[in-house]
Amino acid sequence: MTIVVTLDEMLVRRKVKSRDLAAHVGITEANLSLLKSGKVKGVRFETLSAICGYLQCQPGDLLAWVDSGGDGAQDGAAQEGV
Repeated sequence: MTIVVTLDEMLVRRKVKSRDLAAHVGITEANLSLLKSGKVKGVRFETLSAICGYLQCQPGDLLAWVDSGGDGAQDGAAQEGV
């Protein structure tokens, strides 16, 4: 199973700059960039909620599940999120 982050698409649709979103949410632009690229192992619900509030969207608008053809087993404990 793979989770794909579609935050970039939502930023374009809402005509919002990454730096403005990062400032509103209270995270660094570097951490937002990592989130947009899908290079994080997790995200705090507080952060996700702030992003959704600013962009007026649902979490499902930012994240998508893609079946990777695996057995669905998890690959270890998640690291602390953004």
